Amino acid sequence: MLAVLAEMFPTAPIYTLLYDERATRGLFKGRDVKTSFLQRFPGAVRHHEWYPLLMPLAIEQFDFSAFDVVISISASFAKGIITKPTTRHICYCLTPPRFLWDNSQKFSKDFGFPFFIRFASQPLISYLRMWDRSASDRVDEFWRISDFVGKRIQKYYHQSSKLIYPPVDINAFRIATEPAEGYFLMVGRLVSYKKFDVAIKAFNELKLPLKIIGIGPEIGNLKRLAHKNIEFLGQVDDKELARRYREARALIFPQEEDFGIVPLEAMASGRPVIAYRGGGAGETVIENETGIFFDTQTPEAIIEAVKKFDSNKFSPVRCRTQAEKFSVVRFKEQVLSVLSPNT
Repeated sequence: MLAVLAEMFPTAPIYTLLYDERATRGLFKGRDVKTSFLQRFPGAVRHHEWYPLLMPLAIEQFDFSAFDVVISISASFAKGIITKPTTRHICYCLTPPRFLWDNSQKFSKDFGFPFFIRFASQPLISYLRMWDRSASDRVDEFWRISDFVGKRIQKYYHQSSKLIYPPVDINAFRIATEPAEGYFLMVGRLVSYKKFDVAIKAFNELKLPLKIIGIGPEIGNLKRLAHKNIEFLGQVDDKELARRYREARALIFPQEEDFGIVPLEAMASGRPVIAYRGGGAGETVIENETGIFFDTQTPEAIIEAVKKFDSNKFSPVRCRTQAEKFSVVRFKEQVLSVLSPNT
């Protein structure tokens, strides 16, 4: 998303709390990237989670007095920038930060923090929650990445928002023309909230082949849980990822995401999705046309969905057509149409 906006506005400087050129794979090499004072702090680039208390201060130090329009991309602190009264501040909100809102206690449990750390962090979370709510009032205009996120913006910030779905690089994937192989596929970072363990338990019972692409802190636990019909492929390159999508019978997607790019990558490859009916997937997957849904994040629900799934009922062309609605070209057109009347 940031890469596409940077391409649209090639002379615009990029402000960020922290910057790692290697981690961003050189996407912003040669651009005018301005970092906060946190960039000089020990370990901050690799472990930004060490400095949450300083992030509000850091984001407020940037000077935007020379600009008429500023677009902040925010899942946490970026919305808190301070602009002059005549500057149009647009926040493209990925989500109100989950670690502050909607069951922050569950969030800290999911990330495995010990009890004493979770208890001690509550005053910090309360302070940051108040700052975040106050910072939302500095935004002139919210854009939301999904209607699911829009409801959260309305609830926690009491603000309306404009729907602009994020860009998906559809052209990186080729529609499947060959019959699907026998396996199902999961793709993503191996963290607890993505519910890989629930799907693994289901496929242990189903005894059907499941391949998992991704790495993360849960990989050891998940490998111990999985039976021999489940294969972990680790981190793969873009070419291998596209091939695996094309070969799979379907993508298994048990998590609740604010938007969820992975289902669209699968559909861009002509493959349907078996998804949890929650979050952004409900806005991108068309039931019985590009996929099917299950209603609870349980092994039993996934088992039932997989048993009733018939890959012959899904057209690769229909899946691809749906994915194209979320292309980079569509994103650029929508952004420019929203910006142009008043800019």
